[in-house]
Amino acid sequence: MAFSAASRINNLRRHLDSPKDALGGYSINVKVAPEVSEALSLGRAVVALESTIISHGMPYPQNLETAKEVEDIVRKNGAVPATIAILDGTPCVGLSVEELEKLATLGTKARKTARRDIAHVVASGGNGATTVSATMLLASMVHIPIFVTGGIGGVHRDGEHTMDISSDLTELGRTPVAVFCAGVKSILDIPRTLEYLETQGVCVAGYKTNEFPAFFTESSGCKVSCRLDSPEECARVIEANNKLKLGTGIVIAVPIPREHSASGHIIESAIQKALQEAREKNITGNAVTPFLLARVNELTGGASLASNIALMKNNALVGAKVAAALAQLREREREHGQR
Repeated sequence: MAFSAASRINNLRRHLDSPKDALGGYSINVKVAPEVSEALSLGRAVVALESTIISHGMPYPQNLETAKEVEDIVRKNGAVPATIAILDGTPCVGLSVEELEKLATLGTKARKTARRDIAHVVASGGNGATTVSATMLLASMVHIPIFVTGGIGGVHRDGEHTMDISSDLTELGRTPVAVFCAGVKSILDIPRTLEYLETQGVCVAGYKTNEFPAFFTESSGCKVSCRLDSPEECARVIEANNKLKLGTGIVIAVPIPREHSASGHIIESAIQKALQEAREKNITGNAVTPFLLARVNELTGGASLASNIALMKNNALVGAKVAAALAQLREREREHGQR
C-alpha cells in the first residue's frame, strides 16, 4: 500500500510527538522546523546540512555568515535547507536564524557529535554539532534524501596501524542518504577510503568527472565507479537506490571549482607538517581532523579555509539542483501512477 508524503510526515509527527514509547519509557522528540516539515509533507525539495562546519570549521562570525550564505544558495536553487544540530538535548532538523547564531557563538563548546555521541548529548541536555554520520542518520529519520557537506571523513593516514576510520564510512554503508561533497579531505588516505567504501557497498559517483576529487584540489588520481553529468542523472540514481531498498548511501563527489582549487604541492606540504605535529602532540580520535584542518589553514595563510568555503557553496548549489530534480521526478511518477 502506497502512502503519500503528507501521510508519511504526519505518521512521523505522531511518533515523534508521542510522550511515551511502546515500552512505557519516554520517547525522544525530534524538532522539525515548520518550513522543513511543510516541504516534506508536500513532496518538495529539501537539503540537509551539517553543523560541525559551523561550530568547529571556522571562527565567529565568519561561521555564521557562511552558514546563512549556504542556506541562501540552497533556497535560490529550488530547495529548502535543513541544517541539523542538537540544541539543549533536542535533535533539530532545520534551524532558525536565532538557533544558527547560538550554534555559531557556541563554537567548539558545542560537542562534535557523530552517531555514537547522539544518545549522550540528548540525555545530558547538551548542544551538539552533527558530523556527517549523525547528520545522515537524523536526515534519514525524517526522510530527507539529500545531504550536502564539504568533505566526508575517511581512513586516516596510517589507518592500517591505528584503525582510525571515520564513522562516516560505516554510516554510508547503512543509511540511504545521498551525500554531496568535494570528495574526502586530503588530510586522509584517499585510496584506502575508497576501498573501504567499496567494501561497504557504497556507490561513489563523480559529478561531471571520472576522477575522485581531493577536497582542496580537483583530482586525486583515483577513479570513481560511475560518472553523472546532470542533476537529472543524479536524481535517477538516488531514486533507483531508494526503490531497490539497497539501504546504503551514495557519495556524489563534486570537484572544487578550478578557480578556487589550491596548489596541491602547497597543501600536501602543509598536511605533512600538520600530521607530524599531531603525532608529536599525541592528538588522537575525533580531535585529529579539526586540528589538522586548522593547522593546514594556518600553514597556507588562510588559503585552505577560503577553498573550503568555496567548495561548500558549490556543493550546496549542485545538491539543491539535484534535490529539485528528484522532487520533480517523484511528482511525475505520482501523477503517472494516478492515471
